[in-house]
Amino acid sequence: MNKQIILCPCRGGNKEYAECCGRYLDGGETAPTAETLMRSRYTAYTLGREDYLLATWHANTRPTALELVNEPSKKWLGLEVQRHEQPQPDHAVVEFVARYKVGGRAHRLHEISRFLRESGRWLYVDGDISPEAK
Repeated sequence: MNKQIILCPCRGGNKEYAECCGRYLDGGETAPTAETLMRSRYTAYTLGREDYLLATWHANTRPTALELVNEPSKKWLGLEVQRHEQPQPDHAVVEFVARYKVGGRAHRLHEISRFLRESGRWLYVDGDISPEAK
C-alpha cells in the first residue's frame, strides 16, 4: 500500500508537513529562525490554527482573537519568501508574498514582517502590507 505524501503548505524545501511546519504546530518544537516561524504561521493560516497564530504573536501587539472562522473562506495558493534579514541577534525581518483566492478571485498579500526573539523563541511583532497587494 502506497502512503500518500502530503507536502507542507509553506513548500519549504518540498518537505512533508510533519517534517516541516508540523514540527512547530503540532510537535511543540520552537522555530529556530524568524523565516521558519513565518513559514509555520503561513501554514497555520492555511489550516485555520488560530491557537498557534496567537501563541507566536508578541504580547505587545497580539490581538485577543483572530476569529478566522468568521472570515470569508480563503484558498491559500502559495508562499514566496523574498528576503530574510537578521540585523541584530534578536531582531529579524521577513518579506513575503502569499497568494490566495476568495470566491474565485485571486489576491496577493505582500508583507514585510518584523520579529523579535524573547527567551529563545521567535515571535511575530507586526508587519507593513504593501499597498499594491490585490
